[in-house]
Amino acid sequence: MRIGIDLGGTKIEGIALSDQGQELWRERVATPQGDYQGILQAIAGLVQRAEANLTLTGSVGVGIPGVLSPQTGKVKNANTQCLNGQALDQDLSQLLNREVRLANDANCFAVSEAVDGAGQGKSLVFGIILGTGCGAGIAVNERPLVGANGLSGEWGHNPLPWMTPQEYPGSPCFCGRRGCIETFVSGTGFSRQYSQLTSHNLPGDQIIHRMRQGEPAASQVFELYCDQLSRALAHVVNLLDPEIIVLGGGMSNIDELYPELNRRLAADVLGRECVTQVVANRHGDSSGVRGAAWLWGR
Repeated sequence: MRIGIDLGGTKIEGIALSDQGQELWRERVATPQGDYQGILQAIAGLVQRAEANLTLTGSVGVGIPGVLSPQTGKVKNANTQCLNGQALDQDLSQLLNREVRLANDANCFAVSEAVDGAGQGKSLVFGIILGTGCGAGIAVNERPLVGANGLSGEWGHNPLPWMTPQEYPGSPCFCGRRGCIETFVSGTGFSRQYSQLTSHNLPGDQIIHRMRQGEPAASQVFELYCDQLSRALAHVVNLLDPEIIVLGGGMSNIDELYPELNRRLAADVLGRECVTQVVANRHGDSSGVRGAAWLWGR
């Protein structure tokens, strides 16, 4: 049995999978706010209840909203601030009396889709979460690619390529720079660009509804969004050349994205040809927690 934990800012979700990927158990609890010891106990409680309910012992993988520094062995870049500077894997290993594997939540998404999701059978999968922010992860032969600095997949904090004069220098990003890919292709960026054009603040789903009703401004912003995301994905293809790119997060639910991106991408890639397909995820909101469970492989 493989137990996966998805540690989020507001909830912690646990799942238990069989060796074949069948879901055996699932539970969610609220994330203790600003309480590192409380988070440790909440994760341990999920693991213990899974094993008690199923009368099985499992491996444990945890997806986190940050990375484990290869240099210090401690968490960095986590939105859940109390995790930063903590040896989370070691503390959980001691608490649970077994090795615990950690990975960035976007890497868990990529692993999930590579193992038994939309990227199944592909050796190099680039997984992107387009939500409030923008995260990405890389799975190579169903394993997360971490990198020497723990930063593999942090594509959203590179500058948007080939900016137009209207786009330059871009909006400020929380990372301290301007014009990051995240500020354009996240759901927040999509809404911001609509607001700049119309002076109306609307969530992405309402903008898409207006686009489908034929509103010119919504159609214009969606066209711009597709162009920006295609340019950003071309950098991924030029650098990594993945076999498949899998989208997750709220923006991935827009069906019109896929034909547009697959039509545009070749024109933005070096050599003007591209067989890499951009596809929707298979496991939806469950992909992160499933990927955490699959950190132990099949």
